[in-house]
Amino acid sequence: MNYKHLHYFWVVARAGGVTRAAEQLHTTPQTLSGQIKLLEQRLGRKLLRKVGRRLELTDEGRTALRYADRIFTLGGELESALRARRDGGQRVLEFRVGVADQVPKSMAYRLLEPALLLDEPVRLVCSEGRLEDLLAQLALHRADLVIADQPLSQRVRVKAYNHALGRSPTAFFAAPAVAARLGGAFPRCLDGAPMLLPDGASVVRQQCEAWFERQGMALNLVGEFEDSALMMAFGREGRGVFCAPSVLGQEVVAQYGVRAVGRSDEIVDDFYAISVERRVTHPCVVAITQAARDAVFAR
Repeated sequence: MNYKHLHYFWVVARAGGVTRAAEQLHTTPQTLSGQIKLLEQRLGRKLLRKVGRRLELTDEGRTALRYADRIFTLGGELESALRARRDGGQRVLEFRVGVADQVPKSMAYRLLEPALLLDEPVRLVCSEGRLEDLLAQLALHRADLVIADQPLSQRVRVKAYNHALGRSPTAFFAAPAVAARLGGAFPRCLDGAPMLLPDGASVVRQQCEAWFERQGMALNLVGEFEDSALMMAFGREGRGVFCAPSVLGQEVVAQYGVRAVGRSDEIVDDFYAISVERRVTHPCVVAITQAARDAVFAR
């Protein structure tokens, strides 16, 4: 059996379709379909069937997927073990992590810093992007950990586990000129004020909209952003009021030269480490989860 064909089948089954899997594997849907047909011919069984516009696993396909999960999980563990190699006689542990683009950069640094303070040298390989793309890399064992502002949904077909790191109330900030124009006390001063918020996929964005409605205030949304750093940069230039975790308040004020407008305990930023380990054993992940609970989010 050609294990490359099996790997293609595994990614298609996990991605839920040929097109999405082709994007993850940087190949064409036609190539994937052809390779899976060769696997089916070799096994003498149909693994996938088309139902309307989507693909469904056959009974034999579900059996094959269970074995493929075990095969490629072991392969990922082998790769992780061998990545901890010796360079010039010194053991270096490579740690690959993805950071969802809605996680503030300062928060990402705070959460990841403990991994760099281990006794053994660590080489951090960090990437940023959409959560669904990062989870695909995690499923393919191309990442050890994903830092996100929301837990892994049960609708996502990735075998991984959520590890809650902590939560922070949300604070609002504005450039001095914008803050001076806000009338009244918080939160009424935000009624009709120009707002810069995360995009609609963000959990905080959904909480903000509900909070404005409960307060009976008009939400004047002038900008929405996938990237939190870009949102703060627009806020620094006086384009509107923006939000960030209150635990980062001092850093945001110092870095962007803005003022804190107020804080809401009803809007919270949650942060999660998502890994393929149910029980955390990777030394970098252990350091991150312990420091988050003991220091970063300690009350």
